[in-house]
Formats: sequence, C-alpha cells, structure tokens
Amino acid sequence: MIFPTFTVFDTETTGLNPQRGDRIIEIAGLRIENGIIDEKNIFTELVNPEREIPWEAKKVNKIEDEEVKNAPTIDQVLPRFLEFAKGSILVAQNAQFDMGFLNEEKKLCWGYIELPECICTMRLSRTLYPQDFRHNLDAIATRFGLEMPQNRHRALPDVILTAQALLKMIKEGNIENMDILRDKAGIGLIKQLRS
Repeated sequence: MIFPTFTVFDTETTGLNPQRGDRIIEIAGLRIENGIIDEKNIFTELVNPEREIPWEAKKVNKIEDEEVKNAPTIDQVLPRFLEFAKGSILVAQNAQFDMGFLNEEKKLCWGYIELPECICTMRLSRTLYPQDFRHNLDAIATRFGLEMPQNRHRALPDVILTAQALLKMIKEGNIENMDILRDKAGIGLIKQLRS
C-alpha cells in the first residue's frame, strides 16, 4: 500500500454553522507519513474568534473565552496550519463540517487560499460498515477497540483518535491505493451527489 502523506485535522468551533457567524476556536493537526502517525510533528493552536463562545460550545469543547482572548485570529492561524499541511491530503472526521469552516474562515485571510483535498473518515466508515447505525468518532473508536482520550472533544486528542481510526479502516477495508480511498471517503463525491 502506497499512500501520500496525510494531515489529520480537527477544529473546535463556537457553533455548528459558519455561514451564520460561528467561528473556529481551535485547530489541530498531525501528519501520517508512510503509514505511521507522527505524534511529534503536530500543529495545535487556539484561535481568537473575535466573539464570545456560547455556553453550548463550552459544554462540548471545554474552551473558555479567557483561553482564546489573547490567541491569534484566524487570518494568522489558518495560513500557518496550511503551511503545516503543505504537500499532504487532509483527513477529518465529518470532513464536510471542518472543511465548511475552513472554506468560510479563509475568506478572512488576505489573498487567495486554496485548500487541499480532504478525505472523510465518517464517510469511509459508512462505506465500509453500512450495517452499522452510528459512524461518529466514538462509535468508530469502540468498533476498533481504540482508547478514548481524556480530553475528548478537544482538537488534538480527536485528531490522534481519527488518525488511528483511519489507519485501522484502511487495513480492515483492504484499501490498497489512493484512488480506492478517494472513492470510499472523498468529500468531493458527496458534493456532486447533492448537486
């Protein structure tokens, strides 16, 4: 199996809808090179959303306004994250959610920013295990006996868990190359089906 380098990433946000003003408050990523998770080569930054974090979001991600008050804004963080991810394919659990935020937030950055291709582990799970009802990260982790991190719903612990899940699904699904992975987990196909 030969795959390109992956950057597994996750965002924590102020809410669920970037088109209605919800913003990224944390972004994290790590790279998988030659099928090996590189936990030493990570990216993790809090982001000042330039608005208050609603209590509903605080309940989920445990990020307080005080933590992001002096953090850099997205116009500084997103280019650094994309530099970290350069030369790789992005991977996210529920990638349409995270990519939706990146697409909206990139409008706040100076100049044109092109986002890399992205693979979705939730879509991969649905494709490989259609008989299963749930395909969230908790369900996928349970299916493979992966250890749940203590800080679940913070970006970096979720990224590590997603990276482990991706490698398990590639192995269990006998996915031998990038074309097969794109077919089973590419988010571009979802958009085409909805058009």
